[in-house]
Amino acid sequence: MRRSERIAVITRILTDNPHQLFPLKYFTEKLNSAKSSISEDLTIIKEVFQNQKLGLIETLAGAAGGVRYIPLYSRDEIENFLKDLCTRLSDPERVLPGNFLYMTDLIFTPEVVNKIGGIFATCFADKKPDYIITMETKGIPIALMTARAFNVPLVTIRRSSRVTEGSVVSINYVTGSSKKIETMSLPRKALPVNSKVIIIDDFMKAGGTARGMMELMQEFKAEVLGLGVLVTTAKPEKKLVEDYISLLVLEDVNNDTNSVVIRPGDWIYKSTEADS
Repeated sequence: MRRSERIAVITRILTDNPHQLFPLKYFTEKLNSAKSSISEDLTIIKEVFQNQKLGLIETLAGAAGGVRYIPLYSRDEIENFLKDLCTRLSDPERVLPGNFLYMTDLIFTPEVVNKIGGIFATCFADKKPDYIITMETKGIPIALMTARAFNVPLVTIRRSSRVTEGSVVSINYVTGSSKKIETMSLPRKALPVNSKVIIIDDFMKAGGTARGMMELMQEFKAEVLGLGVLVTTAKPEKKLVEDYISLLVLEDVNNDTNSVVIRPGDWIYKSTEADS
């Protein structure tokens, strides 16, 4: 193979398998090339990704070493994307009766949720989760793309159990806004005990559902490494959970005036981890 062909193949394999460590031997055998040639190819790829801010190509030395791709977005790229998302969500046509905001079409658009998943992976880049956790149903696409960026399985909590899932763990929780008692369930086989997890959801008002998910994780003795939410409401200001990352903050939705006030979350202006 010519160098340009090898670089194309290596880049495709790495970006299709984020966080997966590939030994150099894998590429030398697959591409029938010398280790020195593969090392030079990786140096070129690493420099291009760094200069163009396409993510991190990480090389590890030693017998157990290799190379892996870690998805990372720059702060400017994240900020521009979130501002564009705010513009799209501010469309008066999205205002629904009862002062609700229609977001389903964006949440189920692959291009959009793939970027959101990559942003969450950037936010939690220093974490090493075993699983991504979410609540059915609208949180699933966002959580799935986050799971893909980390290259780990997605586990979905249900509001009711299914007979096809075997024995389940169910808890009752109180919703933060309406103060109603709801139930959430997770099959015992879905999440091994003592797992490390990140919780991802699409929307949070008072944080009752998020707190319920964290309490359910305690039943599995799971360590929650982080909580990420696409949109949170500005009110109530005090949520039932702490230490969460919200990409967008919904200030106001008014059905009478068909107006939406939404902005990027404050974390982006405080964070320095996304500056790379």
